[in-house]
Amino acid sequence: MSISAILLEGFADTATNFAPVAEQGALSLLNNPGALVIGAVLIVATLLLIFFLKKIIINTILGIIIWAASVFVFHVSLPLVPSFVVAAIFGPAGIGVMMVLKFFGLLA
Repeated sequence: MSISAILLEGFADTATNFAPVAEQGALSLLNNPGALVIGAVLIVATLLLIFFLKKIIINTILGIIIWAASVFVFHVSLPLVPSFVVAAIFGPAGIGVMMVLKFFGLLA
């Protein structure tokens, strides 16, 4: 008997044992208006969270890209971990401040 046949047989046993539990759970949600309301609220909350955090996420990604370009492409000797944290939190503005501090010799 091959390993794939053994795995498929084990999966079939697990699925057979799990099916009644899943069926009971699904039937408990049927005609349950509370589950519908909770689901709708979670969907709306997720969409609002993504809408409001989109700018923060894009700012973080841009900051990390600019940090990587300045450290690895242009070989600016910034402190690795502090500059990465500043880039992740403050984005391009944070890297700009780090560059200005480096230019004036205030950053080691």
